Amino acid sequence: MFNFIRLVQNENMKIFRRVGTWVMIGLLLLATGVLGIMVKQNVYGDDDLGPNWKQKLEKQVKQDQKILKREDLPPGVKKSYEKSIQINQYRIDHDVVPDGQTLWGYMYQTANVASLITLFTIIIGATSVAGEFSWGTIKLLLIRSASRSKILLSKYLSTLLFALALLAILFLFSLLFGTILFGFSGWDAPHLTYDHGKVIEKNQMLHVLSLYGLECVNLLMMVTFAFMISTVFRNSSLAIGLAIFLMFAGTNAVAILSFQGYEWVKYILFANTDLSQYLEGQPLVKGMTLSFSVTVLAVYFFIFNAISWIVFKKRDVAA
Repeated sequence: MFNFIRLVQNENMKIFRRVGTWVMIGLLLLATGVLGIMVKQNVYGDDDLGPNWKQKLEKQVKQDQKILKREDLPPGVKKSYEKSIQINQYRIDHDVVPDGQTLWGYMYQTANVASLITLFTIIIGATSVAGEFSWGTIKLLLIRSASRSKILLSKYLSTLLFALALLAILFLFSLLFGTILFGFSGWDAPHLTYDHGKVIEKNQMLHVLSLYGLECVNLLMMVTFAFMISTVFRNSSLAIGLAIFLMFAGTNAVAILSFQGYEWVKYILFANTDLSQYLEGQPLVKGMTLSFSVTVLAVYFFIFNAISWIVFKKRDVAA
């Protein structure tokens, strides 16, 4: 057990000794800070907390209702407009001020920055095993007394710990920087979600924590996916490029196909990694449930890890 912990520590040291790792952390903080300034200056021009916010929402509701009457709207787009209309009308009727330029509005925006963490994690994960072959250090690694399974597991866990560390940094920095920028204005305002035709009020802090908690599931799957690619391919550049391409292409393809109403996309990995869709009450594909997505992710998780373990155990390192 002690030897295994040492293996994980060594892998963590490899990650954090790289200049690129600290550049990634710097870029993450920079993106979070710039986003905060943009929200503060209301660059996006929406969710204004000015005195006329009700009039603006009423105008938006009327515009959305006109668009919703169009018969050529794809199912996914139609659902999005229905949600927007119901939530905005609820804000008007119950005097619930939009999140906009508040700490919570900023925290919701920074949750999207987690896509950067996914990208950085894929880079680290894709080079974890393939990099050893590219750099010619795989033989030195395998002559140790530890088994191949332990070596592979230590690399997997260190990559996962890196992803969780970045997520924790993002959350803490966003909370601190957001408090400095926006104070505690709107602290007690509820978060509104749309579920089965009804608008529901939720606690803001619990909702933010839920978003970040569910992001851990997404990171777990992306680490496993990138790690599988890294194990299959010896070339680290190829592993990084392929993993990033599949992530972006898969995510965009799923979004497009779901908007067109294709139900079979719910079996694709990238349709299930974002579990926050269930917090908002609107799954990507009608009929999808949290238990369904968890089951699909569990199947992919098993397949990816099985491929990684089988390939790494049988791979010839003499070449």
